[in-house]
Amino acid sequence: MISKPKNISEKAQLLKGVGASSWFEISLENEEYRIKRYSEEGELECSRLFVSSPEGFEINTEYEFTYISHCKECTILQNNKTYKFYTDEY
Repeated sequence: MISKPKNISEKAQLLKGVGASSWFEISLENEEYRIKRYSEEGELECSRLFVSSPEGFEINTEYEFTYISHCKECTILQNNKTYKFYTDEY
């Protein structure tokens, strides 16, 4: 089991990968979502603002990061619904 580095939020989720795994954290920033991705060791790899499609994602309701998720696009499952998050900060 991979231990969560101390510099990563308690809310961050580990998404296990074939070659490497990453920690993902999401927060609300105005009307967009700040998603941060960290390496297994806790190094910040990216921090960008995203919009969700479709609308309706509830940040305070249980959710799970899933594939495909990286620095340009993230996928989150919530209440049997798939939300895609996109950024143009690339």
